Amino acid sequence: MLESDFASPQGLGLATAGRTGGIERPDGAPQIGIQPERLMRLKVVHVILLGLALALSGDRARAQDPQWAHKMFDKVEHDFGIVPSNADLKHRIKITNKYQQTVHIAGVTSSCGCTAGKPSKESLASEESVWLDLSMDTRRFRGLKETTVTVTFDQPILAQVQIPVKAFINPDVLLNPGAFEFRGISKGVDSNLRMVVVYNGRGQWIIKEAVCKNPHVAVKLLESRRDPFSNAYELSVTIKGTAPLGDLRDQVTLLTTDPGNPQIPVLIEARVEPEFVVTPDVVSFGNLTPGERKTINIVVRGKKPFAIEKIESEKTAGTFETRIPTDTKAVHVLPLTLVAPKEAGAINEEFSVTVTGSTEHVTFKAYGKVLAGANPGPAAAGPAPGLK
Repeated sequence: MLESDFASPQGLGLATAGRTGGIERPDGAPQIGIQPERLMRLKVVHVILLGLALALSGDRARAQDPQWAHKMFDKVEHDFGIVPSNADLKHRIKITNKYQQTVHIAGVTSSCGCTAGKPSKESLASEESVWLDLSMDTRRFRGLKETTVTVTFDQPILAQVQIPVKAFINPDVLLNPGAFEFRGISKGVDSNLRMVVVYNGRGQWIIKEAVCKNPHVAVKLLESRRDPFSNAYELSVTIKGTAPLGDLRDQVTLLTTDPGNPQIPVLIEARVEPEFVVTPDVVSFGNLTPGERKTINIVVRGKKPFAIEKIESEKTAGTFETRIPTDTKAVHVLPLTLVAPKEAGAINEEFSVTVTGSTEHVTFKAYGKVLAGANPGPAAAGPAPGLK
């Protein structure tokens, strides 16, 4: 219902006072015999209903703003600038749902096959944010490329946001490979990748310096070939062991002597992972009755074979049982058994796994609930208590 539907009492189907002092129905026919006290009560009801309707439809009215979808984007255009051929071009645009209703992305299309867009997820709860990843193909295309990426929403109402995207793909400069993609690397260990930068244009062209402002990234540039027709450089990037866990996304900037293209961006992507990963890291035993036993397997993975020295917990001694493996391998399966105590209540415990020869802190959590005198229910599917 639009706010305009509440512009007059007729929008609510209420009787109104006519000019002669009588009462008119919504259809215009006179209505006789309504006392002033009743008329006052009708006016009060009208005001109350109007207030409630406006309150309930506030977000809907905002959603009917023609620009409601645009207001969720932190930017609605992007220029990659002048870029090398064969380079991986990626850019992220943040989308934040500023409304109370759930917002759903029905699809993302592009006016040209050179560009694509992909959201990190399609449904956004109120105040939730997602990334729209834009990419452009520099392998099959050259020169100036101008395209439009269209994001279509079908909830709460239909809307489209068009994002102009452009780049000039320089055929004289080539990267091989197109970016530094480290994928999964270990925390605390230096990781290195190299690429070749080739110039096949006219005139003298020199890379003066390679720069990255990230303190966890080291860059090294070496000229490997120069002749009258082309020159080449070897570019080396090292992700330091000091890099924090999680995704790392940055770039190296090549500073050149070309006044028309003085800076060349080179993408760096990495995911820094712990040496050991526990799955699941939060274990739900669900509901149990006193004395019931339930076992769930815990998997501990390493990047190379390892041995588990011990597994410790603090609060619930005697409640959990496990068997520590004696062999050395890259994947260990630990059967964790919960023995429900006699007392009803919630069980929450954190476990620490000690790996032989490693100082890394490896932990996981387990929780469950003991129901006094009740039959055990299905395992809880939601997150641990306190997690949202």
